[in-house]
Amino acid sequence: MINLEIKWQILPLKLLQKEFDTISKKLIRKGVDSALLKKLKIKNEELKTALNSLEELLQNIKSNSFVPQLQKPMHPKFQTTIDWHKDTTKEIIKKINTLDSFPGVLDEILGIECHLFGVHNEAKLRGNKPKEILAKRDGAICISTIDGALWITHLREPHRFKLPATYVLKSRLQGIKEHRLPLIFDRSYETFYEISCDMKGDVAYLHFDFHNGAFSSDKCIKLKYAFEYLKQQAKVIVLMGGLDFFSNGIHLNILEDSKKDGEDGWGNINAMNDLVGSVLMSDDVITVASLSKNAGAGGVFLALACDWVVCSDLCVLNPHYKTLGLSGSEYHTFTLPKRVGEKMATKLLDECLPISSQKAKEIGMVDEVFGSNEYLSRLEEFAQGLVEDEDRYDDMLWDKQDFLEANQDKINECKQ
Repeated sequence: MINLEIKWQILPLKLLQKEFDTISKKLIRKGVDSALLKKLKIKNEELKTALNSLEELLQNIKSNSFVPQLQKPMHPKFQTTIDWHKDTTKEIIKKINTLDSFPGVLDEILGIECHLFGVHNEAKLRGNKPKEILAKRDGAICISTIDGALWITHLREPHRFKLPATYVLKSRLQGIKEHRLPLIFDRSYETFYEISCDMKGDVAYLHFDFHNGAFSSDKCIKLKYAFEYLKQQAKVIVLMGGLDFFSNGIHLNILEDSKKDGEDGWGNINAMNDLVGSVLMSDDVITVASLSKNAGAGGVFLALACDWVVCSDLCVLNPHYKTLGLSGSEYHTFTLPKRVGEKMATKLLDECLPISSQKAKEIGMVDEVFGSNEYLSRLEEFAQGLVEDEDRYDDMLWDKQDFLEANQDKINECKQ
């Protein structure tokens, strides 16, 4: 007999489909890759199924009238392979997306057996034969197909870590050119990109879709440059994150795989600190963190570096490091107590528990929580409201400048 006292808030499941419908319509209008939308829908369906199952489980435990299921596999393990000489681009993309989270589609690239992750359609580059490596970009590789080309961002060798494709292939890519995009891509055609922006009046919505929300050193640097550039174009900058995550902080897989005895780790931490510091110390623009998706570790503290933090009601935050064996950085010893107080900050960092967006608002970690079915419209209304009244906007900037000047020494002490 199961005797459990459970306190749980089941999220309204109908919001999940509304969330996808609302977001997908807006993303289609902005030219986002249709394959990414399908991936987003799959992940939302997974979430919906998990919440339905959890709700049923809790009801069964409460009633104690259910018949336990036999503890044995009911379905055979799903496997798929790619035939590069027969499968179309769409078929390959579908296969990789199906197993994208785990374990990935097993294949062989340049003689290395590996699982494939992070697939994106390519509209322009073409090869002479299937499975030809055409280009590389930001850790990803472009591969030709029988009817086009696609990008693979990450590979995982059996029993190894998932890493950017160029990290796995290394010297095998000798002679393959880097096919660069502008720092902020205009989404004018389908391809693999990570940083883009929507300008709406004086508000810049800065998107950064890094795989699994992991920020390696080079991505921190590029995002910082993009942020610094947009400060010259906008009065308000909204940090939007990506389709799956806002941010999960530094790229732990790269650091775990590193052979440089901490050198890469130290470089990644400093690059992340520089990015967060740039946002925190930006006294000439108002910043907003938009947490429509989950955030963890340094990703939470990137958000807290902003002047305002808004969340989706489905968002979960993990504002801690200790379970990773890390003490943390990203100015968190300044930004977290500033919002929730020293006592609560210590509790959050020590207990290492996830918190809901509603709880985060209660303790002052976030400013607003918007329903997922209306999130984007409420976010735009909120951001636009910051610039509509010029006197109020100027007052916010002056107050911010005064605050940063008064706390300059303390902020510098809290960098590590």
